[in-house]
Amino acid sequence: MSPGLPRLSRRHLLAAGLAAPLWPLPAKAITPAKTQALPRQALQFPRDLGSHPDFAIEWWYITGHLRSGSGSGSADSGEREFGFQLTFFRSRVAATQGMSSAFAAKQLIFAHAAVTDVAGKKLWHDQRIAREGFGLAQASARDSAVTLRDWSLVHDNQQYRAVAAGSGFQFALVLTETQPLLLQGDRGLSRKGPDVKQASYYYSLPQLHVTGTLALEGRPVPVQGTAWLDHEWSQALMPPQAVGWDWIGMNLLDGSALTAFRLRDKAGNALWDGGSFRHLSMGAVPHVFSRGEVLFKPVRSWTSPLTRASYPVEWLVRTPADFYTVKAVIDNQELDSRTSTGAIYWEGLSELFDSSGKLVGRGYLEMTGYASPLRL
Repeated sequence: MSPGLPRLSRRHLLAAGLAAPLWPLPAKAITPAKTQALPRQALQFPRDLGSHPDFAIEWWYITGHLRSGSGSGSADSGEREFGFQLTFFRSRVAATQGMSSAFAAKQLIFAHAAVTDVAGKKLWHDQRIAREGFGLAQASARDSAVTLRDWSLVHDNQQYRAVAAGSGFQFALVLTETQPLLLQGDRGLSRKGPDVKQASYYYSLPQLHVTGTLALEGRPVPVQGTAWLDHEWSQALMPPQAVGWDWIGMNLLDGSALTAFRLRDKAGNALWDGGSFRHLSMGAVPHVFSRGEVLFKPVRSWTSPLTRASYPVEWLVRTPADFYTVKAVIDNQELDSRTSTGAIYWEGLSELFDSSGKLVGRGYLEMTGYASPLRL
C-alpha cells in the first residue's frame, strides 16, 4: 500500500501546471464518484503492469534497503546503510473527462521520493506533481513506464530502472526480478474493508536485486541491495470510518516475503486486516491471510517535532506465519507531502525480528492517518 491521494482542489490543479485555469472547477471534481464492487478477473501481464486510467486512483510503490562499500559487512569495510522509496501516484479527474481541450487536466501524476541515511540518522525527501501530457508526466497503459519531469520508473525485460533527484539526494537504480509476481488477496483482488466495494487490484514484486548509484549532498556512492514493488489501482479503497492504515512489506533474509496491513478507525481499532506470506518453497502462490488473522500491537512511539503526531515506531505484528517485531531503523522518517498529495505520513526502513528475537528481514513500515485522517 501507499499513502492515498487527496480530494482534488483548485490548489492541486494549479500546482499541476494550470497556472491560469481555462475553465472553472466544478464542485463534482472534488466529490467521490459512485462505485461498484470490483469484478473478479484474472490479471493480465504485461498489460496490468501499466496504467489503468479508467480507475480513480493508482500507484506504483518501490522501497528498499541498500548498502554501500565493499559489501563484506565488516566494521572496516566502509559500508553504509540506506533505505529508499520512490512512489508514483495517478489520479483521474472525473469532471474533466468529457472535455475536448488538450489543456484539460484529465489525469494528475504525483510522485514522492526519499532516502534514509541510517548512519546519519536523517531522512531526505522530495515530491512532484504535474498533469499528464505536454511532456511533463506520462503513465503508459502497456507496461510500467511512469515519468514525472526528471523522475521515472520504467520496466523492461525483467528489470526496473528507478531515477529520482530531490533536495540534497539523488539515485539511479537498476532493480532485477528474482521471483514471480505475488498476487495479493484473492489472486490479485485485495479487500480493504467490510464492503465489497472497498478493494483494489494489487500485486507485489518482492526480493528485487538492486544495483546502482546513490548520492547525498552531491557525493555519489555505488550501492546494492534488495527492494520491494507494489502496484495497486482502485475506485474506492477505504471504509468511510477509516482514518488511515498500518502496513509492512518485508523481504526476509531467506528469500521469503511478508505483507501485513490493517485499516484503523479514529479509536485505533482495526476495521479490516490482511496480508500474505510466501516462502521460496511455495512457488508463485502465497498463503493469504484471512480477516482477523493479523494483529498490530504498538510497543514504542515517537512524536514528530514538526507535526506533534505520535507514531508507533516499534510493533508486535501477529500473523499466521509467526509473531514478529518490527523496529524502525531511525525514528524520524515522517514525510510531509502537503504540497502534492496533501498527506503527512510515516514511511521508513525497518527491521523484522521473529518470535525468538532473531533478525529475519528488512523492509518498509508505512503508517498513515496519525497526523490527520487520510482522505482519498
